[in-house]
Amino acid sequence: MIKRIFSVDGMACPHCKKRVEDALTALPGVGSAVADIDSKQVEVCFDESRVTPQQLQEAVEDCGYGFAL
Repeated sequence: MIKRIFSVDGMACPHCKKRVEDALTALPGVGSAVADIDSKQVEVCFDESRVTPQQLQEAVEDCGYGFAL
């Protein structure tokens, strides 16, 4: 597992935070995702042999938020 921090654009409330975290943790290979509204970032712990950063990006963008690799 590796840990990386990504920027997320559009998170403004606790509901946004939960949507982003839930979208990421639903992916196979993601151990944890902790979003921070104030910094507009999410820390993701994931198995890079099971999920790619691009898949993380797609999951967040599908929820309506921007995601920077």
